[in-house]
Amino acid sequence: MAKQNINSDQLISVILSGIEDVKGKEINILDLREIENTVCDYFIVCEGTSNTQVSAIVNSVQKKVSKELKDHPWHTEGLDNAEWVLMDYVNVVVHVFQKQIREYYDIESLWGDAKITAIETSY
Repeated sequence: MAKQNINSDQLISVILSGIEDVKGKEINILDLREIENTVCDYFIVCEGTSNTQVSAIVNSVQKKVSKELKDHPWHTEGLDNAEWVLMDYVNVVVHVFQKQIREYYDIESLWGDAKITAIETSY
């Protein structure tokens, strides 16, 4: 079954909308396209205030992407404890953290060469 070709911009837009629907915080987009040997083109990083909110963000993103783009993550991990959940949409990987776990791993620093775009939220 051939997968329809969804461009990264569409996917990012729908993912951001899914995060914002449940008030995910501190949303950053890391553009990795200029960096050699990366596993994807973009990371989207955000945080929730609890494992309940992290799970809600993941569910919101999955539902919205499924409904609007008919796409599903190729792989998801971390849902067991919902401290750091990774959703792999191949070209776009979403990281949903709880604040203290995000600070500990600080993946924005690890990918310091990436162009980072902070998303303003109105809540």
